[in-house]
Amino acid sequence: MGVIPSAEQQEIRALAREFAANEIRPFAAEWDARRELDSGIFRKLADLGFLGMLIPEEYGGLGLDPGTYLLALEELAWGDASVALGVAIHNGPVAHLLVSVGTEEQKREWLPRLASGELLTAFALSEAQAGSDLAAIATRAERTGDGWRITGRKKWVTNGARAAASIVFARPGEAAGHRGIAAFLVETDAEGYRPVRRERTLGLRASETVEVELEGVLVPDRALLGRPDEGFYHALRALDVARLGIAALAVGIAQAALEHAVDYAGQREQFGRRIAEFQAIQFKVADMASRIAAARALAREAARAVPRPAGAVEAVEAPGSVRGPSELTLTAALAKLAASEAAMWVTIQAVQIFGGYGYMRDYPVEKLMRDAKGTEICEGTSEILRTVIAREVLRARANP
Repeated sequence: MGVIPSAEQQEIRALAREFAANEIRPFAAEWDARRELDSGIFRKLADLGFLGMLIPEEYGGLGLDPGTYLLALEELAWGDASVALGVAIHNGPVAHLLVSVGTEEQKREWLPRLASGELLTAFALSEAQAGSDLAAIATRAERTGDGWRITGRKKWVTNGARAAASIVFARPGEAAGHRGIAAFLVETDAEGYRPVRRERTLGLRASETVEVELEGVLVPDRALLGRPDEGFYHALRALDVARLGIAALAVGIAQAALEHAVDYAGQREQFGRRIAEFQAIQFKVADMASRIAAARALAREAARAVPRPAGAVEAVEAPGSVRGPSELTLTAALAKLAASEAAMWVTIQAVQIFGGYGYMRDYPVEKLMRDAKGTEICEGTSEILRTVIAREVLRARANP
């Protein structure tokens, strides 16, 4: 049961697969080795509308429903997860949040530029002492006569140096904890905004993950997203959608690993037989396929709980859907946990099927295994997600 892809959704998925096959996958190993994506890849993605998937048509986007967005994102990750991660950050926590809580003036100023690719965006939330504990954010936003002056340091900012704009979370006053956080739309060419350190990561190596220093960055009043005390709730809203994006990335990584493993098992011979004929390999393939299918289904089910922007292409829903006020938070956490752990398990099995070759960088599965590990950490570790899931399940039980 779940979302039934329409003909239009299948066309978009096929377009994403074709783009990934021709413009991403042939270069993924090279990008991984040099830790840098081709400078033109986001321009090509923008030309096909993939940078405006969750932006309504009236602002220049495709106005896709979240389920279709995840289908496309999965295919891009099948090509290379570093590319898909940049697209997911731009579409998910940034564009979706702006659509959801931005003023009409902010939407008209920002969304057409996001959809066209004029602005690639970042999401500057985490800090050295505020990773899982978002209420510990220390970056300050001091009120000036006609705006705000932001000072602080952000960690693990995807697209941080390449992006032309970013949502930055900071404290606009003395209030501590979650009630004292605000969200600001910041253009990265503003004086004082500086990417100061590029992280060296295990996987997702071509993704631009940086530390950003904000030294007295001045932004106007219109840069404030919502009220000054709403930033924490905006972050949680954005993280729910971001987790679905990571779930789609994980499924795409796992699907790529399965396909490589099946192809290899059909060619590799030992003891005079193709290794695909051995039951030990067949059982691995069966378990890999079943875990991927389960993760994909859960992600698509969770996508149905995402509020759809006006004008979105609606997916066909299965009957009997039950929704509650915390459904998105719960199902996004479930989907991200299941998909990321499935991706890690599947890629390990793929390496095992390749044997000694799987451990070599000349073959694709070791990279997929490294990339899969990132999905268990990005946008909430597995431990944090289990905490979220338990909290939501127990809350629902206490308040039927």
